[in-house]
Amino acid sequence: MMKKILVLGLGNTLLGDEGVGVRVIERLATEALAPNVELMDGGTLSFTLAGPIAEADQLIVVDAANLQKESGAVQCFVNEAMDHFIGTGKMSSVHEVSLLDLLSITALSSDLPVPRALVGVQPDFVDWSETLTPAVEAGVEQAADQVKKLLKEWSDE
Repeated sequence: MMKKILVLGLGNTLLGDEGVGVRVIERLATEALAPNVELMDGGTLSFTLAGPIAEADQLIVVDAANLQKESGAVQCFVNEAMDHFIGTGKMSSVHEVSLLDLLSITALSSDLPVPRALVGVQPDFVDWSETLTPAVEAGVEQAADQVKKLLKEWSDE
């Protein structure tokens, strides 16, 4: 049986670059992905996402993150590196709940997906705007490519 992979894009599309995770999901929706891959717009995160995360065998989260790099930069964190990074508080603070809280709840029921990864994109402008800055718009393609690379690696395991 194929493992269920959840690709969860986070962000508020009304706050400029904060919406990058959702924009990556929209970009991936134009691709022919395997039937076991579910793309989900997680919006600004809520505890209702604990169910879909627990049901997934593998998890990829795409979100704006303070990577302390140039705008639009993309970085991938896998398993413990992801857990460590989100524990540092460098994730978006405009979400309803933190990704750390959500994964902690999922871990309590021993349902935390392994492998799991965070694809972070460095935002530039986080304020009222429905468009991404050019640098972050370019990062959408890089982030989508990183997700596809992970999907390929994980399907080969």
